[in-house]
Amino acid sequence: MTSCSNSSPLRLGIAGLGTVGAGTIRLLRMNADLLSARAGRKLEVVAVSARDRTRDRGIDVSTLRWHENPLDLVSDPDVDVVVELIGGSEGPARALVEKALSAGKPVVTANKALLAVHGSALAKLSADNNAPLLFEAAVAGGIPAIKTVREGLAADKLLHVGGILNGTCNYILTVMRETGKDFDLVLKDAQDLGYAEADPSTDIDGIDAAHKLTILAGLAFGRPVAFDSVQVEGIRHIGAIDFAFARTLGYRIKLLGLARLTDAGLQARVAPCLLPHNAPIAQVDGVFNAVVAEGEFVGRIMLEGRGAGAGPTACAVTADLVDIARGHTIPVWGVQASAEPALRACPAGTGAGAFYLRLMVEDRPGVIADITAVLRDCGVSLRSMLQHPAENETTPYVPLVLVTHQTSESSMQEAITKIDALSVVTDSPVMIRIETA
Repeated sequence: MTSCSNSSPLRLGIAGLGTVGAGTIRLLRMNADLLSARAGRKLEVVAVSARDRTRDRGIDVSTLRWHENPLDLVSDPDVDVVVELIGGSEGPARALVEKALSAGKPVVTANKALLAVHGSALAKLSADNNAPLLFEAAVAGGIPAIKTVREGLAADKLLHVGGILNGTCNYILTVMRETGKDFDLVLKDAQDLGYAEADPSTDIDGIDAAHKLTILAGLAFGRPVAFDSVQVEGIRHIGAIDFAFARTLGYRIKLLGLARLTDAGLQARVAPCLLPHNAPIAQVDGVFNAVVAEGEFVGRIMLEGRGAGAGPTACAVTADLVDIARGHTIPVWGVQASAEPALRACPAGTGAGAFYLRLMVEDRPGVIADITAVLRDCGVSLRSMLQHPAENETTPYVPLVLVTHQTSESSMQEAITKIDALSVVTDSPVMIRIETA
């Protein structure tokens, strides 16, 4: 790390004055003396841009220069660093970051979607124009995940990286486990409490977690990862009944993002998983996030904390500003820019694992034999089986859970397709991967 002897203020232009933008200005003002001491110079907001100039954000912005067009922050001669907190992978956020980097101005952003989708091109702009691009706030809020993976573990070869990367999903799954309520009811409660958006699809369908996993995998393995190479599955299909079976089996259900680099290529997926109930990451509940990495020398580490919110995210944004003020910069993916393409993804179905399979089946003799015959023919070996009795005598179907030994994904998909076609099975089968930790 290099030190900066420049005693003049580092002048900031912030685009986006939502929760994070306003929180960042508040933090910079409240901790001004502390930050000056740590950065070696003052961090001073001089200009801002947002859609609504009249909105009350709980902070005074009357003394700051206001730009109606966020792109004007780049041409403002008094702005040393552009802070992009608009959000979104396209539109003004992308245009602002590209223009700033092309002009040689450092950029700090919390925009996970932008980095996941356009990270490779932005890294090239950053390198070509000697313009730092920092994004600690893009993954897991206040958890220093980026610095840990890219810098703290720089000496080690990482084997896998990931974790619980979405607080909304973790909150919903935690409440479902604790209360026995079904998904729709818990989602509505989460929306009422402000933990889920009015349109929660980006969170509950796994897209937000996939953005973050794309970034973490690029940092862990030193090359950009194509966002569309990540397999993504959300939590809409998880029912209260799955938590009852998981408890009986000694598991908890979490939405995990996991990336591994194998001889066949990159395996990266976001999906619900069953974890042993006593595994450290299985104990991370509510809106908290957890980032896990494993290296050949360091072994496994886990960081836990709040993954969103004004305070944690503002801390991450400001940490990047302190680095820029010190003159500390690092390549976007932690290695010198090269012409290497994005990491090649493993072909679909090439992974392996143990699986939980929940079916609704007719309550009559011979059904289990029909199902296990399909599994046998597809090369899937069973470890255990659970069946709950029908809720009442008039119910013609009962839930059946099968737990497999290690098997290939392709074998499981073939088996599920054939089982779903059986006349004795109603509803679509629910399959959840089992992870060891």
